[in-house]
Amino acid sequence: MSPLRAIPALVATSFVLCSAGLKAGETPAPAEPHPVPVIHVTDLFRPHNDPDDHWDLATVYALAYQGRLELRGVMIDYPRPEWGNDPDVLAVAQLNYLTGKAVPVLVGSPRWYENPRSLSEAAQADLKGVRAMLEILRSSPEPVVINILGSCRDVALAGRLAPEVFAQKCRAIYLNAGSGTRDPAQAKSLEWNVSLDPPAYAAIFELPCPVYWMPCFDALPPAAGRPARVGPFGTFYRFRQGDVLAHLSPAMQNYFAYMFLHGRALGKASDVVPLRPDWLHVLLAKPDPALMERLGAMDRAMWCTAGFLHAAGLTVTAEGNLLPLAQARQGVFSFDPVAVSCSREGITIWEPAEGTSNRFIFHVRDVARYEAAMTAALRTVLARLP
Repeated sequence: MSPLRAIPALVATSFVLCSAGLKAGETPAPAEPHPVPVIHVTDLFRPHNDPDDHWDLATVYALAYQGRLELRGVMIDYPRPEWGNDPDVLAVAQLNYLTGKAVPVLVGSPRWYENPRSLSEAAQADLKGVRAMLEILRSSPEPVVINILGSCRDVALAGRLAPEVFAQKCRAIYLNAGSGTRDPAQAKSLEWNVSLDPPAYAAIFELPCPVYWMPCFDALPPAAGRPARVGPFGTFYRFRQGDVLAHLSPAMQNYFAYMFLHGRALGKASDVVPLRPDWLHVLLAKPDPALMERLGAMDRAMWCTAGFLHAAGLTVTAEGNLLPLAQARQGVFSFDPVAVSCSREGITIWEPAEGTSNRFIFHVRDVARYEAAMTAALRTVLARLP
């Protein structure tokens, strides 16, 4: 394996090295009381489109609860009218309550990035969330990390409105979208997040800040007869939910159960309950053993975990242990410098970069052990939540 690791300097200096080894399941303590500021941009809906968004939200809250990240805001994509869902402010409220945080929720724009009216006078009301995100960046005394987990539209619109803010106040963008294939024919098959607004996806690569590109799949996106798989240049992994849920607090078990009850993931339409506003009482109740058994038997596809850990100054060993980036000799993943271009149609072309670069691609260094290692790391992080 290549020892190449691209470590963001501002993040790496936020943590000291631990001279003593860490036991399995332990995480190192932050070196200073200044966690990395983060804006979390996500397609978090109720009913959910994909339950992974709620697992991801819990992960960034867990890292914030541990003092590694400072969650400055949750920007939720504007839902399409035909989806029949809304931004999930209930999930944010639940995690704010459990962690003692007061993270605000912003809502994105419904207008496509290249719509001629997207920045027009008539569209100003649609840009309230985008402008609020820019204000978070401007007012931050230090540069902010931005995670993109769904559409790229709102970050791209913010970049059009104020590129100088991204040059000065964006520490890095972790872009969870696309496919890592270098086959031009395969690259034309757009991954879901890219398809939401291809020109906006392309615009992210043009912003004047570091971009950590996290392709969701190594090659073609999954389809009928073509299941998803772990590959060198894709973030995808899968775990059995019970392997993590059993280690979580009763409140966190209820957090996930409450989300699933309002979706279609339990298998039958009759399982879906009407939206209940009693999010606090549900959270603090005793978990339903039968429901938890059903949830535990389900597999969950995941993509974004490594980016959250990397932004927090951590990596994952092949055994699933968490270590500071600068201490780990060989993590199960890395971010490698690349030269990348993207067409307005969302088709990316990339190659390893010669010399320095502020564009990086996610790279699985141990394909055989990546899935188990990431599952163990996720379990360790989420088990810290109250």
